[in-house]
Amino acid sequence: MFARWLPWKFIVKRAAKRFGIIDPIQLAARVRRFSQPSEVQEPIELLRAGIIFHARGLINTKAIQYNLDWVWPFWVQKQFNPGDPSFIPRGFAFSHVNITHRNWTAVGHPDLPVYPVMDPRGLVTPLYDGWSLDCWIIDAQGEKLLPCMRNDVVQHLDGRDGLKIVNRCDTEGIALNTELSMDVENNSAYAVISSHGRAENGGWLVVALRPYNPEGIQFIESIEFQDHARPFWLVNRHTRIYMDRPPEKVVFSSYSEGDVIEKWRDPQSVKNVKCSVGMATSAAFFPLPTNDEQHIRISVDLEKDMPSRSTRRKTPVNTWEGVLGETAQMQVPDEKFRFLYDTAVRTLIMLSAHDPVPGPYTYRRFWFRDACLMLNSMMAANMLERSRNCIDRFPARQKMNGYFRSQEGEWDSNGQVLWIMHRYLELTGNKPSAGWLESALKAAEWIEKKRTPKRPAVRHAGLLPAGFSAEHLGPNDYYYWDDFWGLAGLAAATVMARRYHSATLGEKLNKEYEDFSKCIFSSISAVPEWKSRGAIPASPYRRMDAGAVGSLVADYPLQLTPAGDPKIMNTVEFLMDQCFYEGAFFQDMIHSGINAYLTLDIAQSLLRAGDPRYQTLIRNVADLASPTGQWPEAIHPHTKGGCMGDGQHGWAAAEWVLMMRSLFVREEENALVIGSGVFPQWLSGSEPLGFGPTPTPYGPVTVNITPKDGFALVEVSCNWRVRSPEIRVSLPGFSQAVRDAGQDHTHFQMEVYEK
Repeated sequence: MFARWLPWKFIVKRAAKRFGIIDPIQLAARVRRFSQPSEVQEPIELLRAGIIFHARGLINTKAIQYNLDWVWPFWVQKQFNPGDPSFIPRGFAFSHVNITHRNWTAVGHPDLPVYPVMDPRGLVTPLYDGWSLDCWIIDAQGEKLLPCMRNDVVQHLDGRDGLKIVNRCDTEGIALNTELSMDVENNSAYAVISSHGRAENGGWLVVALRPYNPEGIQFIESIEFQDHARPFWLVNRHTRIYMDRPPEKVVFSSYSEGDVIEKWRDPQSVKNVKCSVGMATSAAFFPLPTNDEQHIRISVDLEKDMPSRSTRRKTPVNTWEGVLGETAQMQVPDEKFRFLYDTAVRTLIMLSAHDPVPGPYTYRRFWFRDACLMLNSMMAANMLERSRNCIDRFPARQKMNGYFRSQEGEWDSNGQVLWIMHRYLELTGNKPSAGWLESALKAAEWIEKKRTPKRPAVRHAGLLPAGFSAEHLGPNDYYYWDDFWGLAGLAAATVMARRYHSATLGEKLNKEYEDFSKCIFSSISAVPEWKSRGAIPASPYRRMDAGAVGSLVADYPLQLTPAGDPKIMNTVEFLMDQCFYEGAFFQDMIHSGINAYLTLDIAQSLLRAGDPRYQTLIRNVADLASPTGQWPEAIHPHTKGGCMGDGQHGWAAAEWVLMMRSLFVREEENALVIGSGVFPQWLSGSEPLGFGPTPTPYGPVTVNITPKDGFALVEVSCNWRVRSPEIRVSLPGFSQAVRDAGQDHTHFQMEVYEK
């Protein structure tokens, strides 16, 4: 109570003046003038994440640039090298962070939300935001093979038996192969690193313990080696790193002694090290016979990252083979597209082991936005039960006032949750539980109450309040992105109320929907032409800029506007003309990189409008994928490495799956459109194409297309729950064929001929 009466602003101002620094209160007031007045200025969650991120960067500033003789991770080797395009000058940088190669790939299990990651050169970080393990070779002459310093490393993802990342590095007379996978034994999980080494002159295969990860420094204060029947390192008195055989020697070093690599000639003299700085290192040396191979298996206990026993199953019940066996399969004569689809499905499975998270590392936290978009993709890939389990946990996250809060100041989440709930019900024909329905109606009521008052000559009248929204749209404003999601949410709530509650409530919600729709489109029409250019800017107060990409949600995936709507297409044209770099969408704001999932969203609008440029966008996104089939949230325009967010982004994986589905099956009004996105070159050969089973509002569908000489045979296998829809077969370059609604066969064929 006493704190309320203290003149804090006066004290802060006087202190700033006294010490000759800028007044933080005045500065904050100036910054806020760049945005619309709003009830939440900066979400505390983002501020917290930013503080943590730059605190790490500040430690990097102290640790790295003064110790460039150490072996640092790949991103440091590139970003601190003045001869590399990734070089970043450091003069006035407050913190040194990875903004050129935010790339990593995780392994995991369908039932366990633990994600060991490997960077593009084989550095393994077993525990979330932890220290790392690296594998090297030092031959008998002292020649060192350090993958982080080389550009000839080959890496790929092997998904044949779960998930395994393979990292290979060969040089003259020396070869190193490192693999990362995950084992689950007796309800315990282990990151497994298998390393194979060979040197013509003999030497050592080295497993090194490193006090950093793909983000930077992560402290190691103590390391102890236990030479038991199953030897292991004990790190920070907690985590065990098991070796499948005793090493020839283990050496240690503290920060004051320098990097352990400088001690490679030394014999073992101690079995532990402590470092008050937190930069302890150690290396285990395994002998390499002359011109022969050595194989080492390292297992890291992941118990520290495992969820509490109250929130996990006693034992995992699913296997990769079992979960993948139920998913939609895609067959196309393009190996890269097939690989990216299969990998994206695995990414979605892995990141939905519990609550869906948009990444295994930087974004290993929950947002309704990313979760709902990922769930839409999971359902399209036929993971209905898995999706239901995730949605079932949503009501527990809802506030008493009906708000589905990811972080304060984001107003899109209620609409997204309502939309994905209805989408699930629509695709399965199931009825909502009482808990679902109650939660949905509370969420709809929140949208009603949250809308701003309707006042004459005010462009945001009746819209949702100004807020931070999706952070890549810009400063706080009245974003149409939020409004379109809110509108779609009210439409979903209207249907649910009519079917499962009462016609009266359904009618009330429908009137609210119609009023909200009128306010949104009136606001869009009121934007001056010089600002809108005939398109839809990000908000009624913004000129056209990269943030307008959020307005395309009205077309895809929400279909609030008809296919090819002029304002939508004008928005697409503006973005492609002004906001593309090397054939993909470049998000200038915050991300400052090429965005794979937003490029695919634009491709979806082009496909829906019948514009063949969608094909080029899809191919460009495929070319931006990492060798392991992943997309970071934003991609550096020159290094093509990640420059923002997580290095393995779940939203990007989700959009690739949805894009592949749309090539074969799209829903338009009361019809299914078959094959409209199939690439023409795929139809010029004889290799069959296929996708499915994928759920639709009418029942699950599988599409198979067999190109013939001058025509194509289209087979549709279905299991209609209700009266069958109209089927429109629309292969590019072929005559169209329509099958009328109501023909309830579960399998039928149609022939279409080249034009």
